[in-house]
Amino acid sequence: MIKKVNGGFNPNIAIPPGETLQEYLESLSMKQVDLAKRTGLTTKTINEIIKGKAPITPETALRLENVFGTPASFWNNLEINYQETRARIQAEKDIEAEVEIARLVPYAELAKRGFVKPTRNPQEKVTNLRPFFGVASLDYIPAVLAAAFRRQDNDAASHYALACWIRMGEIMAGQIQTEPFSEKNLRASIPAFRALTTEEESEFFPKLEQLCAACGIAMVIVPHLKRTYAQGATKWLSPGKAMIILSKRYQYADIFWFSFFHELGHILLHSRKEAFIELGQKTTFETKANEFASECLIPQSSYNKFVQGNNFSRERIIHFANEVGIDPGVVVGRLQHDKRLRRDYHEELKKKLH
Repeated sequence: MIKKVNGGFNPNIAIPPGETLQEYLESLSMKQVDLAKRTGLTTKTINEIIKGKAPITPETALRLENVFGTPASFWNNLEINYQETRARIQAEKDIEAEVEIARLVPYAELAKRGFVKPTRNPQEKVTNLRPFFGVASLDYIPAVLAAAFRRQDNDAASHYALACWIRMGEIMAGQIQTEPFSEKNLRASIPAFRALTTEEESEFFPKLEQLCAACGIAMVIVPHLKRTYAQGATKWLSPGKAMIILSKRYQYADIFWFSFFHELGHILLHSRKEAFIELGQKTTFETKANEFASECLIPQSSYNKFVQGNNFSRERIIHFANEVGIDPGVVVGRLQHDKRLRRDYHEELKKKLH
């Protein structure tokens, strides 16, 4: 049977060239053993070619040319067409098998953000998602983006949505030019990062990108994707380039800055072989990163002295924030997290991101 594909016609059955060879033998009343003697090949090889278990090699094609008088190109083309048809049919089967995986991917959202072409065709989704993820088969996504498929406490979370979110970050980060990573420069830049917390988003974000790039970090914002529940992620794209993804999921600047310093903690404290995703897990890695972020934003010794006074008035919070060189909203967020302030107290001091 033949079907039309992209304006041309392709068979949906792969016919091995051995069938044509068998027809030649029958037309000449020649047995396989006779052909073996005439070509110098073994009878087993001839039999495997006829059954489609062995290919017609260029050398074999030349021998058949001498025996039958048909050009070697004829036999070579039969083999090429057979292998091509066979591969295409298998590829179509693979696509059908991957359609189920494609259904788990938030394809419409990826298309909306311009990472894949819009389509409702399930097969086209598969072929578009392969280059997006950079894989030959969607079956390989869990191996390539293993961090997204680790166990999560949230049953509503989607491994594939999380893999999409990380992959978008990888693509965006890959377009950012950075200096080779320098731990020394990164540690020296922490005061400059802290100082940016006092600025408005439109002012601090380009400066933050530049500071990160100068330290060997590509910092990108990937808007929150449904069913990911991720606030940030860290991954090394190469030995000299790290990536930080932030989502601005909660929209408050104090949470954004805590997540940023949390990811810096992973870069400075943990293995470059690991990818880390901030999902609220209580692991040793996450605890250490949280402690690093807390200390960077508000040194523990200064914070302890401040809370001992038990005065959390608006004026006192602003005064303390100015003393330690941090945005007052960060102080409010810390006090709320530690349950020293109600969630609705001094909310006006907390900046919202766009």
